[in-house]
Amino acid sequence: MTVGKNPRITALAQVVPTRHGVDERIDWSAVEEIWGTRFPADYVAFMETYGAGQVSREVGILLPVPRPDVYSDWNGLRDETENARGTWEMLGGRAALDVDPGSILAWGVTTGADIYCWLTTGDDPDRWPVLVCGRHTSPTFQVHSFGMAEFLRRLCTDEEFQEETISVTLPEEPSFINWREQKRRWDAGLDPSTGEPWG
Repeated sequence: MTVGKNPRITALAQVVPTRHGVDERIDWSAVEEIWGTRFPADYVAFMETYGAGQVSREVGILLPVPRPDVYSDWNGLRDETENARGTWEMLGGRAALDVDPGSILAWGVTTGADIYCWLTTGDDPDRWPVLVCGRHTSPTFQVHSFGMAEFLRRLCTDEEFQEETISVTLPEEPSFINWREQKRRWDAGLDPSTGEPWG
C-alpha cells in the first residue's frame, strides 16, 4: 500500500504498518453532501491508505457512510455519533462538557466501548480537535487539540497517553487490519483480529 502525501498519515505509517490497508475509494463529494461538511484531510488520507478496520485489535476506524457488504462491526459514523451524543447527555451534558451536542461526530470506537470523535467546531475540519468519550477513562470526556492521525500515533506509541484515553490494553506491536481482511479470515474460520485459528 502506497502512503499518500498527507504528513500525518506518513507519520502514522511509521508506527502502524499499512500492509493490510485498502483504499476505500470513497466518493467524498457524495459523503460531504450527506453529512453537510468536509472531513479532515488526515481522515480522508486514512481511508485512502488504510480504509475502515481495526487498529491494534482494539480500535475500530469507521467508514463515513455504511456499506452493505462490510464486515458487521464497521457500520459507519452515524450509529456511533448517536451513541457518543447519547453518552454525553447521559453523563451530564453541558455540565460535564460544555459543547453543542450537534458538534460531536464519531470516527472510531474501541472494544472497551470508548468512542473517539471530532468536535466539529469551526469551518476548517483540519482544526477539529479529538473528543474522547471514555467508558472507564479519567476524565470521561477529554478534548485533544490535534487530529485523528496524531491521536492514533500517540495512542500506539505513548503508554501514558494510552492510560488516559482508552479503556483496554493495546498490544505492544501496533497493527492494522482492513475489514475485508477481517471478513476473509472470518470466512476461513480464523480469528479475524489475529488470523490464527480460534482457541
